[in-house]
Amino acid sequence: MGMPKDELRQVFERACGQTRERSPATFDKWFGGVQFEDLTDGVLSLRAQNEFVLEWVKQNFLPDIVANIRAATGWSVQPAWLIDPQIDRPIARAPVAQPVRSKPLSLRPSSGAGRDGGPPSSRPTDEPRPPLPPPEDINPRYTFSNFVVGPSNQLAHAAAVAAAGGGGRRYNPLFLCGGTGLGKTHLVNAIALRVYAERPTTRIRYVSAEHFTNQFITALQHHRMDEFRSRYRDQCDLLLVDDIQFLAGRVQTQEEFFHTFNALHGADRQIVMTSDKYPQALERMEERLVSRFASGLVADIQTPELETRVAIVRNKAALEGIELPDEVAVYLAQAIRSNVRELEGTLIRLAAKSSLTGRRVDLEFVRAELSATVTQRTQTMSVEDIQRAVCHHFHLRTSDLTSKDRHKTVAFARHVAMYLCKSRLKCSFPELGRAFGGRDHTTVMSAVRKIEAQRENDPQLRAHIEAIERKLAVE
Repeated sequence: MGMPKDELRQVFERACGQTRERSPATFDKWFGGVQFEDLTDGVLSLRAQNEFVLEWVKQNFLPDIVANIRAATGWSVQPAWLIDPQIDRPIARAPVAQPVRSKPLSLRPSSGAGRDGGPPSSRPTDEPRPPLPPPEDINPRYTFSNFVVGPSNQLAHAAAVAAAGGGGRRYNPLFLCGGTGLGKTHLVNAIALRVYAERPTTRIRYVSAEHFTNQFITALQHHRMDEFRSRYRDQCDLLLVDDIQFLAGRVQTQEEFFHTFNALHGADRQIVMTSDKYPQALERMEERLVSRFASGLVADIQTPELETRVAIVRNKAALEGIELPDEVAVYLAQAIRSNVRELEGTLIRLAAKSSLTGRRVDLEFVRAELSATVTQRTQTMSVEDIQRAVCHHFHLRTSDLTSKDRHKTVAFARHVAMYLCKSRLKCSFPELGRAFGGRDHTTVMSAVRKIEAQRENDPQLRAHIEAIERKLAVE
């Protein structure tokens, strides 16, 4: 590669030009924060203004640029990055923001869906609004392209893409619910990243319910409520709230959030919330808030199926540059079923130990490492154990739960068994459907939701469940 530096730079600029044709405005905006340093011995050295810009360019543009360089020269190219807030020679000139004008309100009260399929614009203004800094606390690695879609999360993913303006019917509010570590926060981050990339003047507020509460308390203490309300009502085009269940029991904070919700919803500003429970199952939450949470679309994320878990492991390995044999990916997906975050964390831990010890991440190595941890945590209880306990309690036969019998007593016991299996074993709805006589996953989902909603208000149901749980605890 004994080319003069000027010719090397021209090779890079031609590759950038080819990539820019795909989306000139987006390219110019992001590469206004990137500087070309060198292309020597197959190493492409670049300088990024911050980690946010680095990750976005790395995920969305760099693969095409590297491919274009390889196609033109035949070289194997390895990118290398530096972070430097002072970019003297940006690759592109960031476009000047155009005046932002509001669109007519597009929400229909009955449907909660916008006509244009994208987040609402801001209030009318005659002055151009400059691009804003990246949203606070956003993880630049949590993009839609890094999210593995499967049957367990397909609806939530599609709804999140629509909420970010990616087409399809937009629901407002969008309520994402599911267990810990299944991808709710990933999707919320991805919405913020997509909106910021395409509309950098959008005023995005991303906050946890805990942080919202702390900010509210601080504002009360320092007599800054006008400033607090302006931030979340007047100066907000997109509100993303993580772990909304933590507002439970906080009466004043719920009151404030209720009025914030109404102000944003009335102005057709997109609201997205996440929770570990369905709206109707939220405890110590005002009924008027619960009804608003459920007024748009409630999209749940379930435990991923084996095939999706394998894809998640492979995707994480590729992102982290970990060489992972197929049999290892399958073994990890089988060993860790209920938590995507734990699955990815285990892979990183194995890769770190492999690097320190010099051993390959092969099946023998993984089995030895996981035997001391996963085996201890693996539940010895099975669906059959829970079915037997339920049948013993209700004086039924196990075959009754898997039969087509719709008698009230049998159906009630079947619903309780499905609920206990879902809450204790973290099985996916399709897996439970197969275990209960080949039923459709929507049937299981409906049964679980029904028991969840009734448990808190039905003492008799609660007594049944607690008696079965005590029996399971001693077995």
